[in-house]
Amino acid sequence: MRFLWPEMLWTLLLIPVLLVGYVWLLRRRMRIAVIAPDLSAIRLAQAGRRSYRRHIPPALCLAAITCGLIGSAGPSARVVLPADYMTLILAMDVSRSMLAEDVPPNRIKASQEAVKAFVEGLPQNVRVGLVTFAGTAQRAHGITDNRQDIYEAIDRFQLQRGTATGSGLLMALDMLLPDAGIKLESTVYGWETGGAPPQPDAQRDRASIAGAGAGPSRADQASGPPGSYRSGAIVLLSDGRRTTGSDPIEAARLAARLGVRVHTVAFGTAEGFIPGFEGLSFYARVDEETLRQMAQVTQGEFFRASNAADLQGIYEHLATRIRLERQDTQIGALFAAASIVLTLLAMGLSLAWFKSMPVRTQSNI
Repeated sequence: MRFLWPEMLWTLLLIPVLLVGYVWLLRRRMRIAVIAPDLSAIRLAQAGRRSYRRHIPPALCLAAITCGLIGSAGPSARVVLPADYMTLILAMDVSRSMLAEDVPPNRIKASQEAVKAFVEGLPQNVRVGLVTFAGTAQRAHGITDNRQDIYEAIDRFQLQRGTATGSGLLMALDMLLPDAGIKLESTVYGWETGGAPPQPDAQRDRASIAGAGAGPSRADQASGPPGSYRSGAIVLLSDGRRTTGSDPIEAARLAARLGVRVHTVAFGTAEGFIPGFEGLSFYARVDEETLRQMAQVTQGEFFRASNAADLQGIYEHLATRIRLERQDTQIGALFAAASIVLTLLAMGLSLAWFKSMPVRTQSNI
């Protein structure tokens, strides 16, 4: 349990003070009863089996005060609640390495089937967008709640040369947060609108990504620590190493500044092999380290899938995470409610048990 204002917990020192005061009042009452005995007090003392009742209402009041003081400190707890993700962007690697047959029948077919099953299992209130990346990135389908359109877009994947992992992530970010001010012309395509494409420049590329999302068009978007954006997330699957496009780590840092979680999936085995492609054969190895860093930077999760069953299990896990998520939730209202209930209970018991107590009267002699 965490507290927004932990300094308020110092007020709990009032509890032992009140307890000492209550004990002092009881002893003072006993001394007065000895000096000036009262028949009603004697009768109450004789009913020993009920004498404990007089301590219950004060004890309940003390518990009520304790709950109220704890509630004033702003307690929060990490609980499992329905996640409030409303938009999910799938960024899929469609590079030629997806032809590797280490995952039968090949990586692209296995990933297509797993992704379609994943989309089918999502809650109905989650909208889905689709981005593909190879030598560059493109929007395979805009954000929609029509699952059939997404299935058809997945079936239309066409493999291309190159692997622009960072560009795929930037395109997904722009789809998720269109007002974030991401300059796709320079960060993804490497050129400004209306100008000729310049030669690649790694330093300029990093500066362009670092400046994306910092302009005034970003004003309507909520900023915060990594993982603080609760209305969407990105799932990125790749089976290879970045060969072109924007730096994926810099793109992940931009996602972290925007508060967007990026869950990454490394798909394939170390023995991934494409036999006889265009007269050549080559190995297709996944860059696990980069994908792992992308997830860590954004407070997302990294997964490793070496076969179709692993990939299916990963997507089932992600679907569960979207339905239910652990969040820090304010629970001060629970303590306030407990304080009210305890107070009402103390009043009710006091009225029920002591309403018929004889009233002390003075006699004139």
